[in-house]
Amino acid sequence: MALKAVFFDLDDTLYDTTLQVRSARENAVKAMVSAGLNASEEKALSALQRIVAKEGSNYQHHFDELMRVFDSRDPKVVAAGIVAYHETKTAYLVPYADTMPTILPLRDMGFKVGVITDGVPVKQWEKLIRLGLKDMFHTVVVAEGKRRQKPSPLPFRKAAKNLGLKPCECLMVGNRVDRDIEGANRAGMATALLVDAGRQVQKPRDRIQEPDYIISDLKSILRLVCA
Repeated sequence: MALKAVFFDLDDTLYDTTLQVRSARENAVKAMVSAGLNASEEKALSALQRIVAKEGSNYQHHFDELMRVFDSRDPKVVAAGIVAYHETKTAYLVPYADTMPTILPLRDMGFKVGVITDGVPVKQWEKLIRLGLKDMFHTVVVAEGKRRQKPSPLPFRKAAKNLGLKPCECLMVGNRVDRDIEGANRAGMATALLVDAGRQVQKPRDRIQEPDYIISDLKSILRLVCA
């Protein structure tokens, strides 16, 4: 059946989330140490990473926990970290160079385009707005809660249904075989894995995680849909 829609993951697919978050945390720690946190940048960053791993990336009090680790109570230190973190996040919140040159031609060719992502809806929409992408998509599905998030097929089926399409008429593009590819495969979509040359490639655990296509840049999608 001919493809009629292309869906994209958001984080590390349409923009470099990994670089953004890593840089934001590093700069936050530097600012906190400069403001008086009694720790080396290396130890503070290591402690922050442990806190994030334990509490999750959407936890609201990472820096408060970091202060407790080093027995500090100076609000100036926390404020310095918050300011540096958010300023860095905003500075690095830019689309990949080939994001718009992929989405716009797809639309011009008559394809529906959408986003299927996990996370807190307000935060994911904030990213799309800051990226300048909020009006580019025919549908955006933000899956919240473990039972509905990838690799559940539910958000993929919902995205197709929102466009009045069958899953088999849709292609999902993402960077995670255990979430984007597995979930889309379970839903019955075609799948394309975006592989960044600078990062370790995830290996499929089994056939349900195997993509139909492997691409090294988003613009390769244009060749796939026209083949």
